[in-house]
Amino acid sequence: MGVVSALWRYPVKSMAGERLVAAEVEERGFAGDRRYAVRDPDGKFGSGKNTRRFRRMPGLNTFAARYDGAVPVVTPPGGRAVRGDAVHEEIAAALGRPGVELVREAAIPHHDEAAVHLVTTSSLAWLAERAPGTAIDARRLRPNILLDTGPAPELAEEAWLGERIRIGAVELEILRKAVRCVMVDLPWDELPAAPGLLKTITGANGMTLGVHARVVRGGTLHVGAVQTVGCSTPHTP
Repeated sequence: MGVVSALWRYPVKSMAGERLVAAEVEERGFAGDRRYAVRDPDGKFGSGKNTRRFRRMPGLNTFAARYDGAVPVVTPPGGRAVRGDAVHEEIAAALGRPGVELVREAAIPHHDEAAVHLVTTSSLAWLAERAPGTAIDARRLRPNILLDTGPAPELAEEAWLGERIRIGAVELEILRKAVRCVMVDLPWDELPAAPGLLKTITGANGMTLGVHARVVRGGTLHVGAVQTVGCSTPHTP
């Protein structure tokens, strides 16, 4: 059992996002989540790591993004907020990467692993015990959902792997543990850098913390929504 403590969506991949009171959850995930990304002239998208589709772009974490209606508004480090239809030059200058531009998602989602990322307060408490002196905050992990699991055992969400859970009107299938990357070590919002945090997570839990999920049934998710029922039989589309 748990209660939704916080909700986030990230209009632009690898930038700081916006905290929500309620979110529309669709098959793709939170409406508008990671709908945009920074693309370099070679066609790769900015991320916190290098993969076949993504290129690590140091500095993206220093930007913040929110929506004004359907248009992303990006705030460069130390700069003024700029609407997404006029932000290309500011991003390129701040990153020192000529030619990069902000682009909307096409046929392939910008998500790394799955539609929804969930973390519990039990896991945050577990990590705080292993990283004394570090400001442990869910924002370092960039989840969509922070679930307050109270006194539940550490790493509570790992017990739901392969199962379905319902949170309010939304049903999720928990697919796999979330593999962390260097993004957890970086400064976010007003949080300072946390050098060595990824190493701590790797040594204690095989580089994973939190879980990824797919949406079985969408709906409106609110802060305060209760996780009610789990189901051991995964849904097959």
